[in-house]
Amino acid sequence: MQRGSDRLSVHRDDEMKHELRGLLQSGHPTRTEEWHDPEPVADDDPAVAGGAAAVREAPLATVRLELARILGRTSFPAGPQQLARTLRRNHAPDALVEPLEHLPHKARYSNVQQLAEAITRPE
Repeated sequence: MQRGSDRLSVHRDDEMKHELRGLLQSGHPTRTEEWHDPEPVADDDPAVAGGAAAVREAPLATVRLELARILGRTSFPAGPQQLARTLRRNHAPDALVEPLEHLPHKARYSNVQQLAEAITRPE
C-alpha cells in the first residue's frame, strides 16, 4: 500500500503513462486531433534559452534585451554576484545566470550594455 502525498491516484498515474506511451516511444505526437498536441516553439522566443554556450553565441542585442527585461534599471551599478542573485530572484533562465559566475568578482557594471558585452565577449 502506497502512503505518499501524491496529487494523483495510482489509477490516474497508470492512465497518464498509457496516454504518453506512444509519444515517448515514437518521438513525435501520435494523436489525430491537433489541439491535443503541445504548441511548438515560437519564432520570437529568445535564443538564450539554449544554455550558457548559446548566450555566448547569441547576438549582443538579444542578450541585452533579455537582461534588461529581467533586471530593469534599478539593479545597477552592481557586481556580477549581486546581479546573479537578482536574476535568480526574478526567475531568469540558468543560461543567463551561469555566465555571470565566470566574470571577475570585483568588476562593476553600470548598465545592461556593459554586462551584455562582458557576457558575450569570447574568453
